[in-house]
Amino acid sequence: MKNHLLLLLLLFSVFSFGQKSKPVVDLKMIGKDLKNEKSPYNYEKLIFKYKAYPKSLDSIESQHLYYGRNFRSDLVSTTDEDFKTLADAFKNGDFDECIKKGKVLYEKDPTNLDVILILLRAFDSKKDGSNFMHHLSQFRTLTDAIRSSGDGKSEKTAYLVNSVGDEYILLNILNLGQDYTRVSKPGKAGMFDIWSKDNNDIYIKVLYIDF
Repeated sequence: MKNHLLLLLLLFSVFSFGQKSKPVVDLKMIGKDLKNEKSPYNYEKLIFKYKAYPKSLDSIESQHLYYGRNFRSDLVSTTDEDFKTLADAFKNGDFDECIKKGKVLYEKDPTNLDVILILLRAFDSKKDGSNFMHHLSQFRTLTDAIRSSGDGKSEKTAYLVNSVGDEYILLNILNLGQDYTRVSKPGKAGMFDIWSKDNNDIYIKVLYIDF
């Protein structure tokens, strides 16, 4: 599955991601906003827009959805049996089963990048352009949130990701190959990974939040 997803991510990397201002990620505020029914960034309001009109989300809304995952308990994990079954269907090239099982997990956890990637591969294989483009817009919305979290040039402006899996998705989008070396160091509420090649260093922080 990993090789297929890497190829898919390389395909995504040719899309042009416009340069946008980088809003500061205030994780505590995101957690409060998502639970506040009166907030424009309430989870139910944002998830409706995300499912129906993903291109309509701005950078702050996208960040609330992506980083808001740290404050939810109803997430699909790659260690869950349902996800393992989905992954097995993907490995076996059973894309009808991928779509069937993937849709179930998507409804449970619609901002799960791993699930979205498998659905994208399945819809692409079935030549279902409409569903492919819809989920691609969602994928770009979430990964744009990561890209807008920093510039990766220092610890202070590191890219912020929710998981190691999301870190590798970001690395592929940034076209950082295996010829980069990684050094890790602990930080407040997360772990810094510094990816280096020649004189180029990219800082990525994997969040471990415990509010």
